Amino acid sequence: MSPDDLTPRKIVEKLDLYIIGQQEAKRAVAIALRNRWRRQNVSKELGEEISPKNIIMIGPTGVGKTEIARRLAKLDNAPFIKVEASKFTEVGYVGRDVESIVRDLLELAINMVKAEEQDRVRAKAAELAEDRLLDILLPPKPVEKKVTEMIVDVNGSTVEAELPEQQDTTREKLRRLLREGKLDSRSVEVETSEARTGPMVEIFSAAGMEDMGLNVKDMLGNIFPQKKKKRRVKVPEAREILVEEEAQRLVDMEKVTKTAIERVEQSGIVFLDEIDKIVGSDGTHGPDVSREGVQRDLLPIVEGSTVNTRYGMVRTDHILFIAAGAFSATKPSDLIPELQGRFPIRVELNSLGKEEFIRILTEPHNALVKQYTEMMATEGVRITFTEDAIAAIADTATLVNERMENIGARRLYTIMESLLDEISFEAPEMKGQEVTIDADYVANQLDEIVEDEDLSRYIL
Repeated sequence: MSPDDLTPRKIVEKLDLYIIGQQEAKRAVAIALRNRWRRQNVSKELGEEISPKNIIMIGPTGVGKTEIARRLAKLDNAPFIKVEASKFTEVGYVGRDVESIVRDLLELAINMVKAEEQDRVRAKAAELAEDRLLDILLPPKPVEKKVTEMIVDVNGSTVEAELPEQQDTTREKLRRLLREGKLDSRSVEVETSEARTGPMVEIFSAAGMEDMGLNVKDMLGNIFPQKKKKRRVKVPEAREILVEEEAQRLVDMEKVTKTAIERVEQSGIVFLDEIDKIVGSDGTHGPDVSREGVQRDLLPIVEGSTVNTRYGMVRTDHILFIAAGAFSATKPSDLIPELQGRFPIRVELNSLGKEEFIRILTEPHNALVKQYTEMMATEGVRITFTEDAIAAIADTATLVNERMENIGARRLYTIMESLLDEISFEAPEMKGQEVTIDADYVANQLDEIVEDEDLSRYIL
């Protein structure tokens, strides 16, 4: 998005297209994203001193915490990674170390930039691929030396003979047929590179060594060179294969790496889910090595440090960290004070009720009702949801969330699957039919499950 489209108000409007409610959280992330643009437009000296305004989102599962962060990253075309804080262990224990977050984020950024560069050079790659394909269809004749080329004068130099220029009319005719699609039914043999294969190396080591497996693989690449494999495919598929190969050759990987590192450092977003799970079980009895230790390891990355990756050093000073957790048994103030200070913005997300569920089912661009309607349309079945049916689905979701674990909007997925189970199964044999889903249909499909609490625990 351009700076004019990146205003907090417009960011919130874009998020509203996919996420219902949670205005406070949307405002917080919109301001944080705008602050990043503001920092990049102040003097370079001052910009280095401005730290990102990291956020903690507090709320139960299924209320939109992850979706807000993911959509925010997509708006800014920023490298984004979602990690679960509970997956990491303190330095010295077997498991993933927190620096792998930055390494994984950089890998994603490199793939993102590489794809952009390949799109940029695709036109040139298509031209080169076309020439390679013509060489396969019409192999060039071996060059033969003429007698006049072998005549040497008295000084020992070759006499240049004026040879008539011959135009390769056959090749140009073939090129025209290829572009017109008249050769699409022909099969050709193309040579493709196979991925390097070598012995699997698994390394159990201390923090910071997770990259070693990749480095060993690179080192063994010289011992186990890439194999070539011949495939017989139709001309259109051969063209795609050759275009991909040529695009990869044209991409400058040094430039890709440099751009990716810069993008991670300046606009990377890390979503730390389940941060409440790394709060010590009882703060009065000393540190919990498996939880508070992770907080201490996270601290340098969040406050700004340099992480060593296989592509070079990456600074984390300006990466935006968005943490999230239910905090049902704990509270943000139970985090170690140093980490609390690095998350200055706290927003609480509201639990979802019937009104929100009705809006979630119908309003967003990717609304569930739209999804199921379009999916059934692919089978030639037209399904229509009445307003009272949508209200009944929302009622059921609210009731089940109250009775059992509150999983927010995710409850709608289980209910919709149970509701449309029969139609989904029979759809291929129902081509051309129209089905209206009303409140009675919802009651017939779900009432028995909802009334039997033991059954609903397993199904809904």
